[in-house]
Amino acid sequence: MEKHSINKDKLKFVLKRSEEDIMTVAVKGVTFGDGNIKFIAGPCAVESKESILKIAELVKKDGADVLRGGAFKPRTSPYDFQGIGQKGLDYLAEAGEKFGLPTVSEITDKQMLPYFENIDVLQIGAKNMQNYELLKAVGRTDKPILLKRGFSNSIEELLLSAEYIANEGNCKIILCERGIRTFEKATRNTFDISAIALLKKISRLPVVADPSHATGVSELVAPVALAAAAVKVDGIMTEVHDEPSMALCDGEQALTPAEFKIMAEKAKEISRIVR
Repeated sequence: MEKHSINKDKLKFVLKRSEEDIMTVAVKGVTFGDGNIKFIAGPCAVESKESILKIAELVKKDGADVLRGGAFKPRTSPYDFQGIGQKGLDYLAEAGEKFGLPTVSEITDKQMLPYFENIDVLQIGAKNMQNYELLKAVGRTDKPILLKRGFSNSIEELLLSAEYIANEGNCKIILCERGIRTFEKATRNTFDISAIALLKKISRLPVVADPSHATGVSELVAPVALAAAAVKVDGIMTEVHDEPSMALCDGEQALTPAEFKIMAEKAKEISRIVR
């Protein structure tokens, strides 16, 4: 019997064929999967030009490798803040350029691709992990793709979604574990640390962790991030805001720049030890 129930016959690209069969994904000089842990940091949503420039400067100083920020925010409620749209992408790109940080932002519709011309990494969020037309569309681009696991999806389904992208010709895929929905209500989601360990074992793709969405509680973000570092994750993606209490989106799970700096330093040390 297989040690795990992944249907290998359906996975032609993403599975590791040998211990040396490892892919790296380079983003403007930042390489995921090279053995050194990377950090993606920034606000849940780009709120203004001034705000993203300020946060970009802070996270760059504190150890970030990539700047994140949402311009189009798919929210469960239609009454919640849903981002500032294309202006947000322009502000994010400007901040990344100014401080030498590659950028990542979530795309929610294939028709939006022209808006993302100046964004370096396209994020497929949890709600769109099985939006197959979107997966095929980003698979026809040359941009790196950050693919998040859906909150009710299996590991095999995540890998099959990656196959959709690769099957269109784009092999620059980074997988992201961001927690799954269980009966537990004390945290926003249940962080599946075993998923990272398994993906690192069977997949050739880099894997990052998102402890912000996994926990939904800022005090839990750093401990969970360090746990991910201990299972050899390739990157950690956290929400960082200079004034979390004033954030327009998910401020309760955002780290301050000072908290991010401490977490990143500890995660680097753990990553160095386990590798």
